[in-house]
Amino acid sequence: MSAATPGRSPTSLECVTWGEGLVVGAEITPDDFVGLFDNPGLLLGIPLAIAGAVFMSLGAQYQSRGVRKVERLAGSTGRGGLKGTHLASLLRRPSWVAGTLLLAAAIFCQLSALAIAPLIVVQPLGAISLVITTLLNAQITGHTPTKASLSAIGLCVGGIFLFVVFAALYAVERPLEPTRLLVLLAILLVVLIFVGAAWLVFRKRAGALFYITAAGVLYGFVATLAKVVIKRFQAGDVDLVTIACLIALIAAGVAGAYFVQTAYSSGPPDLVIAGLTVIDPIVAVVIGAWLLGEAALTPIWTMIIWTLAGSAAAIGVVVLARRHPQVVSESQELPIRRGSTKPEDADDER
Repeated sequence: MSAATPGRSPTSLECVTWGEGLVVGAEITPDDFVGLFDNPGLLLGIPLAIAGAVFMSLGAQYQSRGVRKVERLAGSTGRGGLKGTHLASLLRRPSWVAGTLLLAAAIFCQLSALAIAPLIVVQPLGAISLVITTLLNAQITGHTPTKASLSAIGLCVGGIFLFVVFAALYAVERPLEPTRLLVLLAILLVVLIFVGAAWLVFRKRAGALFYITAAGVLYGFVATLAKVVIKRFQAGDVDLVTIACLIALIAAGVAGAYFVQTAYSSGPPDLVIAGLTVIDPIVAVVIGAWLLGEAALTPIWTMIIWTLAGSAAAIGVVVLARRHPQVVSESQELPIRRGSTKPEDADDER
């Protein structure tokens, strides 16, 4: 934080304590958060995150196409969880392989951005991929976005954009303490057990929203652990804690990837991306602020804005899951007797 210039009265903003050794009620002048934009890492990290979002949207579209194609050829759906035969067939689908390569490029851009910029700034920028994926999916499937779905997308993107703007003003990077990393690993273990148990119990009737939520939560931990591992390698702190973080990253990443592929069989790609680009950054930001101390200098009023913006984005995901035109269209194709069905129509269906 820059020192106040003699003779100038700084603007005092109330801050909260997120980590040890932080000062409550520290004075923050406008120069403090404007100066953050002079950080070369931040200026380079944001474009890298945006590039990753573009690759993510393209990769999601191709992977979704590959999953749907494999389901048609196999004559069975993977909504209750993709089987081994589905996964083996995906490796032979050019569209799915192309999507995987594009997602690999997205991961490279994302990791590069995390290496030089705060997590709470980089991670939410993936919401840009939602707009691109929506336009691509509408063009390919012919399901033109409705007013309700566009409003939901607006809530997602607008909420995340507002969050990033204020996160960029106050985000800082702090040294990583081994004790906090052990707490992070313990929380992830509990989450993996809970998600795994929920999948075993509800997988037969779980919808796209369950798989999207599970993947988003796990990917939030993946992003956080990736940040941790990168920073510890940069600092030369390669010890058992670092290795444990790397193993946990791989485990959460594999589980999250499985849920994403299953989500593609349960819903359209832009719905999947909507969930990932909202739930993932919310989880990552909470961890980054609480355990990594990246929100140490954030005033209370900004945290209120973060909460409101994140809530708006989450509501957008729920609305999109219910009102997406492709979801509505596919639900109408299910052989379910509806209250408005006329007797002669029911005879025709039989």
